[in-house]
This record gives sequence, structure tokens and C-alpha cells, in this order.
Amino acid sequence: MKYVLDTNAVSALMKGHPPAVARLAQASPADVSVPQPVLAEIAYGIERLPRSERRTRLQERFDLVRAELPRAEWSDEVSEAFGRIKAALERKGQRIEDLDAAIAAHAVAGGATLITANARHMVRVPGLRVEDWSIEIV
Repeated sequence: MKYVLDTNAVSALMKGHPPAVARLAQASPADVSVPQPVLAEIAYGIERLPRSERRTRLQERFDLVRAELPRAEWSDEVSEAFGRIKAALERKGQRIEDLDAAIAAHAVAGGATLITANARHMVRVPGLRVEDWSIEIV
């Protein structure tokens, strides 16, 4: 099974959140990827912080995640999925942020499952499969 990590999933990995780390360890590294919009959101979050030891630690963890996790390519299929997702939700009167739609489009276009702690928000996306790795497996 292929997985695309959402921003909150990557953030959980950066924090060493045990359930997220355990689930990642169970997945084949070739089946897990991160879209560029996720990296952009995290870079923005770090950049907003004042220069501090906390910011330095977060940047180091972010650098490690970027070095370890492959990217989900932004292809023509992703762009087309983005258009379908935004239009479908607009027709229903349901707003979705552009980066959320772009992240979901990466999963939809790649036939992957989106890993997110924001499943309630993302299940509105037509054709998107979601899992939450922030919850411990029993």
C-alpha cells in the first residue's frame, strides 16, 4: 500500500510521536512519500518562529525528515486531481484550503492513502482514502 504523509503526520514524526514512528517503521520505505506542499507548510511554520533553541531543534528534525523521506511528485495527474477536488467541494459549498487540496490530490492521483490526524476534514475529498497514524495500534 502506498502512503502520502500530510503536514500533521510529518510533524508527528519530527516530534518522535511513538504511534506515528511505529506505523512508519511498519511501512515499506518505498511506499511512503511527502508532497512538496507539506514541506512548504512546515518550512513556513519554522520560519515564523523567533530565532531560538527550539527553532534550531525543529529545523534539524525537519532536515532529517527531508533527507529520509522521498517526495511525491507533482505531476499533471496531481494538478488534474487538484482541480477535480476543489471543484467538487465548491459545488457542495465546502471550502478546502489550496494546500490541503494539493496534498489530497497527491494521494488521489497516486492511488495512495493519505496519512493525517485531520481525517474528519479530509474525508470530504472524493476518492481519498485516509488513515490516522497518531493513534496507537491495539
